[in-house]
Amino acid sequence: MPTVKKILPQSKKLPLKKVAAYCRVSTKVQEQLDSLAAQERYYEDRIRANPNWQFAGVYSDVGSGTTVKGRKQFNALISASRRGKIDMVLIKSASRFARNTVDALNIIRMLRQWKVDIYFEADDIHTFNEDPEFIMTLICARAQDESESKSADIKWGIRKSFANPDSKYYQRKCYGYKHDEKGQLVIDEKEAEVVRLIFRMSKEGASLSQIAQTLQEQGIPSPRGKTVWSRETLRKILHNEKYFGIVILQKTFVSSCLDHKQVKNIGQRDQYKNIGNHKPVIVNLNDN
Repeated sequence: MPTVKKILPQSKKLPLKKVAAYCRVSTKVQEQLDSLAAQERYYEDRIRANPNWQFAGVYSDVGSGTTVKGRKQFNALISASRRGKIDMVLIKSASRFARNTVDALNIIRMLRQWKVDIYFEADDIHTFNEDPEFIMTLICARAQDESESKSADIKWGIRKSFANPDSKYYQRKCYGYKHDEKGQLVIDEKEAEVVRLIFRMSKEGASLSQIAQTLQEQGIPSPRGKTVWSRETLRKILHNEKYFGIVILQKTFVSSCLDHKQVKNIGQRDQYKNIGNHKPVIVNLNDN
């Protein structure tokens, strides 16, 4: 007689979610490095403790978050995500991810295409949520504002220092000078003789190439210890007011905290001029 055997359904075991974390601190100050190590331990322990997660690594960088360029571990994280090695990334906050709103949103869009979710703990936001770009715009814009505000505070402090004639910024060395025991600029006579030779030859009509050739023939190394003097190095020496005992600060400035690009100051910002800051190498140009 036929019999019927009941076959119970087998529950299909879902694959583990591959979870990674990203950490970042701004500087190599020991306190921040200790904080970074603590974050790394926290995320590894948290991921390994979840039975539904598979540990996919902790990626860490030390440096600015205003640009993706130069953040090696961040770029390694993106590469691993592209290759399907990561399903979700844990990050403390949007500011740790990127302070540049445009960069942040572009990367989020890219990761979403690869089915990679980002969870920002402090904001309790998953980028897989409905309309995450609007939320991320608000968060990243706030992070960018914080970066710009911090940059403005730093610039204000630097400008205040520039206005002080005793500021250390007026004592920065250049070729032909050294520091005394108090950190003040004093003439390095050996290098100063080379500077005087450069000014004298220039006054006599020698070209930069001719001056470079003479210095090379005399076996005089460049400020960086090279046997060949570049025309740019000679040009900078001939246009450096420090050799006349003068220091001018803020000849260039950073136009944006996002790209860190140095811009020549041709009137966009105040400049600070200190005459008689130190003993000049070139006392009278007509005598050199």
